[in-house]
Amino acid sequence: MNRKKATLTGLIAVLLWSAIVGLIRGVSESLGATGGAAMIYTVGAFFLLLSVGLPKLSTFPRRYLWCGGLLFVSYELCLSLSIGYAHSGRQAIEVGMVNYLWPTFTMVSAILFNKHRANLLIVPGLLLSMIGICWVLGGAHGFDPAEMLANIQDNPLSYGLAFLGAVIWAAYCTVTARIANGKNGVTPFFMMVAAVLWIKYLSSGGGAMTFNLQAIVYLALAAAAMGFGYAAWNVGILHGNVTVLAGASYFIPVISAALAARLLHAPLSTNFWLGACMVCGGSILCWVATRGRARQTSAQTEPGH
Repeated sequence: MNRKKATLTGLIAVLLWSAIVGLIRGVSESLGATGGAAMIYTVGAFFLLLSVGLPKLSTFPRRYLWCGGLLFVSYELCLSLSIGYAHSGRQAIEVGMVNYLWPTFTMVSAILFNKHRANLLIVPGLLLSMIGICWVLGGAHGFDPAEMLANIQDNPLSYGLAFLGAVIWAAYCTVTARIANGKNGVTPFFMMVAAVLWIKYLSSGGGAMTFNLQAIVYLALAAAAMGFGYAAWNVGILHGNVTVLAGASYFIPVISAALAARLLHAPLSTNFWLGACMVCGGSILCWVATRGRARQTSAQTEPGH
């Protein structure tokens, strides 16, 4: 595959992952938060087996399998359940935006723990991302501390899981950059996520799953977006233009909100879009802050969704 086709394939991954929030929410509305997530990761693991295959685990560093696997599973649980537990489509989009703090946190972690050097742009980048999230959670009035607090108090579990997920993914990127030795355990990790979700689903007494045409379509699309998204990204990152792909990945929050608003029929205010753009802008500033000193950061090879 030539470089242009590989880069295009990687950009398809960005588009697929941008649809994740709306698709997970669509599945959870019919199959439940836990049951729907379990189905998504089960089918997603099957797609990964078909596209990426199951690697030879004996060649993987033990620390990566244990530490990386634990962090990966924890992140995916936080992501899927935070969206599934949201009280509405609008809240699911807000929760997804909180999750997209991971690029900024990843850059900060790379500086603190992987000794990546950065210039002073890292400070306004971090501040802009955090202000953007506050703007998103402030509702129609933009930066409104009272409204933001009321939104969080309405569903602290979803918002808390999303924020924790952003921190965990930053830790995963930082850790795997040091101990993975170029290995990619996404297929077995997806299988582990599915197993944990099924255990949670069964131990909590299960729950009703309404399988209709809409649920099946959303399930297939969500699993494909996750599974084939990873496969497409691997092609792009190995054979395409890494700089283009890394830059494109920082626009996932805005693209994701646009797709989710369409899928979930949840209109978003002008202030929401302003906050979303701030989150993207903050991430890009953090990337620029490290770009000149470290030519390739962990966020370029380990994207979240």
